Amino acid sequence: MKIILNQDVVNLGEEGDVVVVKDGYARNYLLPTGAAVLYNKTNAAVFASRAAQIEKRKAEKRAQSASMKEKLDATVLNIIVPAGESGKLFGSVTSTMVQEALAKQGIEVERKKIEVATHSIKMVGNYTVTVHLYENEFSHVKLVVESEEMVKARKAAEAKAEAEAKAKAEAEAKAAEEAAASEAEPAGEEAPAAEETN
Repeated sequence: MKIILNQDVVNLGEEGDVVVVKDGYARNYLLPTGAAVLYNKTNAAVFASRAAQIEKRKAEKRAQSASMKEKLDATVLNIIVPAGESGKLFGSVTSTMVQEALAKQGIEVERKKIEVATHSIKMVGNYTVTVHLYENEFSHVKLVVESEEMVKARKAAEAKAEAEAKAKAEAEAKAAEEAAASEAEPAGEEAPAAEETN
């Protein structure tokens, strides 16, 4: 069935594109949701009259996609999940989890545009997630998957190191105070001796 897209449809086309799809896809999804209209002379004329507006929106989307790409390429996501001792996750990391992690960093991306490698991540480690932006633009987001135990152990080690550094700093400060006090005492005794000579 020949249709005209009324909006961008992932893996199909952009607003204003004329595409041929299977009848069932058009009748059951694209037409009822308003994502497309049937291709005929009337609808083609309507879209031809809107061509300038559509082109302007496409240019805006390209510019937005370029700025989003820079932001996403610089992003490193940390996802903490329950895992066994071997590093195998109890469950898996999905595109929904990635979308939520991006949202926490203030980046809004549609879930269907996020492609998780092998559809789900089942081990702790470092991964790359692909995000489809616009047309043939893709961004690659770095993803670090950690187990809850790894995070607890790291936080405990950091807390221990911080406590040791604080104790060391306090000991050094105390030693410096004692040294300053011991230097001040002899100077105080010499002053009266100097007065006696005068």
